[in-house]
Amino acid sequence: MQDIIQKIESIDWTNITESMHQNGYAIIESLLTKEQCESLKANYNDSNLYRKTVTMARHRFGLGEYKYFDYPLPDIIQTLRTTIYPYLAPIANAWFKALKIEREFPSLHEELLKQCHENGQEKATVLILKYGKGGFNTLHQDLYGDIYFPIQIVFVLDEPDSDFTGGEFVLTQQIPRAQSKAIVLKPGKGDVLIFTTNFKPEKGSKGYYRINMKHGVSEVKSGSRHSLGIIFHDAVS
Repeated sequence: MQDIIQKIESIDWTNITESMHQNGYAIIESLLTKEQCESLKANYNDSNLYRKTVTMARHRFGLGEYKYFDYPLPDIIQTLRTTIYPYLAPIANAWFKALKIEREFPSLHEELLKQCHENGQEKATVLILKYGKGGFNTLHQDLYGDIYFPIQIVFVLDEPDSDFTGGEFVLTQQIPRAQSKAIVLKPGKGDVLIFTTNFKPEKGSKGYYRINMKHGVSEVKSGSRHSLGIIFHDAVS
């Protein structure tokens, strides 16, 4: 896992922070190798890794399937989750301070999980998603409990326009007293997309105000699309 840790440490986090403040999202290219992506996909049918499978159509979440990993997480996922979090915590704290929300996130991920567990949120939230032709994910937010971290990440595990077509990542900004803005992103295989879980602050003439955001996946036109989603807080169920 040392190669992944070194890659994360070498990222220009100042630039990422600026993009998060400005847009509510940022993309880091090729954090995972193609081999690592294929390994994560190859374990999709290993039932020992997962605690829960969700068929999206059954809950009107879209069309596709996703599985929540169980603890202990695979080494690569555990490394990604714990190593990236400390770079995102200052961004989250700046957002909450700007919006005058009285909560401060700890600098270490294990301390955030401790807060979750004290609140009865003990279930792993890392998930792997699979869409076939016609698959999509409706706009949503991933909160899972009163204790939540306002930033999450997703890795695309297949190559757009090669392994699948369509299936773009969609963000919407619900701007107060205005129409919503749609943002369509197309990260490549192994890229990580960092984005807000539910809102970002925006500076106005009278200080900062809150822009709510949701995310989803547009319809897959052909092929198969897998992604790995890492949420940093744990869930009640």
